[in-house]
Amino acid sequence: MNTLQNLRDELKHEYETTKKFIANYPEGKNQYAPHEKSMKMMPLATHIAEVFAWPAMILNTAELDFAKGDYQPTILNTKAELQKKLDEDYNAGKAALETAQESALDSNWKMRSGDQVLAEWSKYGAIRHALDQIIHHRAQLGVYYRMNDIPVPASYGPSADEKGF
Repeated sequence: MNTLQNLRDELKHEYETTKKFIANYPEGKNQYAPHEKSMKMMPLATHIAEVFAWPAMILNTAELDFAKGDYQPTILNTKAELQKKLDEDYNAGKAALETAQESALDSNWKMRSGDQVLAEWSKYGAIRHALDQIIHHRAQLGVYYRMNDIPVPASYGPSADEKGF
């Protein structure tokens, strides 16, 4: 089995689906959150876009250490910036998967905060987790859209707003 090809195909599918969600992103709702503990809409959408570049980070590093400042969230303000970020980060993730060797997926990769290991996977497992994060957070964004009467695009079948049959 060609694991890298499967990851590339899945990344592309999630990108195409996410593009539809970002196309519906509402200007003027950046600060919307359904609850005080929820992320605001623009940071949530930005995070979804950023995760598309994670395969590159995972394949090119041994770990991500939040305590060292290895990750700083991107701050975006407009739908156009969000669309550009999605395209750039997808292309970075795609390029990393296109140049990687299957054997690179076997190495370990950690997410930590200083001495505390938050998670540890094979690089394959870390990339799978990143894809799961895209799906999870995009579903959250769909709830935000529904709560604001913004059409929710189809993901894995028709949505109530896009009849596929």
